[in-house]
Amino acid sequence: MLEQLFGSQTRVKLLHIFLINSDERYFVRELTRDLESQINAVRRELQNLEEIGVIKEVEGKEGNPKQNRKFYQADTKFVLYSELKSILQKSQFLLEKKFAKALQKIGRVYYLALTGFFVGNKSLPIDMLIVGKLNKKKFEKLLKGFEKNFRREINYTLLDKEEFDYRRSVADRFLYSILDSEKIVMIDEIMNTFGQVTDKEEKNN
Repeated sequence: MLEQLFGSQTRVKLLHIFLINSDERYFVRELTRDLESQINAVRRELQNLEEIGVIKEVEGKEGNPKQNRKFYQADTKFVLYSELKSILQKSQFLLEKKFAKALQKIGRVYYLALTGFFVGNKSLPIDMLIVGKLNKKKFEKLLKGFEKNFRREINYTLLDKEEFDYRRSVADRFLYSILDSEKIVMIDEIMNTFGQVTDKEEKNN
């Protein structure tokens, strides 16, 4: 869908990288490697995005010895920055819903919460909390595809319901650091809700 809207898959991937991670700086070969794309295609799209004003050329990352490289970063002052970011976030939410539905087909899922990377909180130890029992091989395959969409490793914790209930009863510090943090709850049969989202996600929609 977004490829049709924005013209090319490479452009969509670059927009996702820059707009979702607007504080990060990237150089051409790093992007080429992450996107698994041709370097000329990446350079062409970077030039297009820079000419439009979506991204800008910036100095290298602090402490990087190769300062002669060209680094790029999202230009948050771009007139359509907020609108474009909102579109990408909604597209991301559709991927998350698709993942949640697929997860329910490979096991018994009582709870699924996306946190960490998905809510922009790098201080949290995991990006995903799952409570249930899953087919391990099918889950690993599903997760690998999900990670490919976001071009990053997704850190997760999988607990069976008994362990979850026990940890919650003893006020386990790790568990409550996740439950009390900002998160997107995709599945919650424990609380008899489904698709609950945080205030942040509601605002983005």
